[in-house]
Amino acid sequence: MGVFADTWTWLTTGAHWTGENGVGHRLAEHLYVSGTALLLACAVALPLGLWLGHLGRGGALAVNVSNAGRAVPVFAVLALFMVSPLRNAGYVPTVVALVLFAIPPLLTHAYVGVREVDRAVVEAARGMGMSGGQLFRGVELPLARPLLMTGLRSAAVQVVATATIAAMVGQGGLGRVITAGFNTYNTPQVVAGAVLVALLALLVEGLLVAADRLLGRAGRPVGRPAAGPTAGPKG
Repeated sequence: MGVFADTWTWLTTGAHWTGENGVGHRLAEHLYVSGTALLLACAVALPLGLWLGHLGRGGALAVNVSNAGRAVPVFAVLALFMVSPLRNAGYVPTVVALVLFAIPPLLTHAYVGVREVDRAVVEAARGMGMSGGQLFRGVELPLARPLLMTGLRSAAVQVVATATIAAMVGQGGLGRVITAGFNTYNTPQVVAGAVLVALLALLVEGLLVAADRLLGRAGRPVGRPAAGPTAGPKG
């Protein structure tokens, strides 16, 4: 119990939260790196996955890109960038490595989400005279939302947890709390840093789950009754 008590003491000490090396500053750096990487990954993967899903083509491309992205270690990618001209570009190597890490789940879920929309619904919409754009915006995209949000949550949590690697190449983020603890043999600080990263990842997951529920409610027609068993005709 000694380590947990010491970890709690470290977390509740105000001096550890202030200053350039404090938790507050490191948290801001972590959010900046994670948020930038996630936004860039969404800008690349979501339009491509949605477009391929709408066309019904490129499934093999989406799967192969996803598998290749998952097979390449993020730290190996970052190490390659650090021996390239990008090593003096600040957070750019870390952000690029995290973008490559976040693209696979976003791309796969976007493609699968659109392709798994009930074909009968799609054909009915086409029969009503909907154009390709109207079909995508009014039918495919709303019905693909659950899988899209699942991919976004997966990518966001992975990026937040993995952004700690920035500290391995001397950059900021909550990983610096952990590496500083290792350098000074301060086990409570190491555990505190790991707890902070885990709590941040859980917070991001919770916020995205809440956002998904709000979007689901906003997309539900007002006054529409909840789905339930239909009573048969009375004899």
